Amino acid sequence: MVSWERMRVFDAVARLGSVRAASEALHVTGPAVSQHLRRLEREVGCALVERDGRGIRLTHAGRVLAASANRMAETASQADSDLAAISGLVAGPLRVGAVASALRSLLPQTLLALTESYPRLEPEVQDGEASDLLPDLEAGWLDAVVMESWTHAPARVPPGVLTHPLVRENALLAVHERHPLAHLSEVPLNSLHGLVWTSCPAGSDTHQALVELLRRHAVTDIRVRYCVADYSTQLQLVAAGLTTALVPRMAVPAHHPGVRLIPCRPAVTRTVCVATAPRSQTPAVQAFIAGMARAAHGTAPGHLPPPAGPWRCPDEESTRN
Repeated sequence: MVSWERMRVFDAVARLGSVRAASEALHVTGPAVSQHLRRLEREVGCALVERDGRGIRLTHAGRVLAASANRMAETASQADSDLAAISGLVAGPLRVGAVASALRSLLPQTLLALTESYPRLEPEVQDGEASDLLPDLEAGWLDAVVMESWTHAPARVPPGVLTHPLVRENALLAVHERHPLAHLSEVPLNSLHGLVWTSCPAGSDTHQALVELLRRHAVTDIRVRYCVADYSTQLQLVAAGLTTALVPRMAVPAHHPGVRLIPCRPAVTRTVCVATAPRSQTPAVQAFIAGMARAAHGTAPGHLPPPAGPWRCPDEESTRN
């Protein structure tokens, strides 16, 4: 009989494409994953994977078995959710992915309040971009993702994923206090020619949103020379007179010496949401959503009222109508 534990490991390998990625997702060693694969191949009597550069590729038999492994993983995840919902218990692992600005400003107070109220809750957090975190949410490796969606570059939310809006806020142009634009009360977006920029790394949602925004306003000489994921570091580079940045209000610290923050015309807006999968609506996830809504209500100037139920980010919804 095929072991569920080995099928769980095989599902991770099939989804993520390498032993290393599966070991990181499952919090086990690479040799342990390889051992499970070898034993599973002996159990089924055929090869399931073959080497493909630094990763692996499924054989025909592997692809057939991967479909069954995926269904088993989804059933196990649903069983966990059903049992948690029956008991109403806020306990056990709560696996959260989050963009850095929300991780720094909203998550600490939320997780502190939750762990004080529910001592058996075990939060786990990783940072990243929505494009990287949402597949893990769909796969069941994460229970919730705190993500952003820009009005001019809406996040691509997979079908079936629910989003619970927390904050809608404007972004500000950050320039050195002696920059030629620093005297303006607001800056037209079509005037941002010839600037050197800092943004999140190339390929990230935020980097792509900045490039798309500038192109939409006929700015063609886009020079992003400083690629750092953290907005605080970006503001330090601005304060040194090296660059300019577009930062959401939530990411701006109370004190930012040397930096002038200017509203944009037209306004550049983003929405921060909590994304969840339908099968992850456990009491722990519901408590997390409520806690994040309370944190946003208390700290964010452009907060939305706590939603009555899940819905798509406004920016995403607007692109579908």
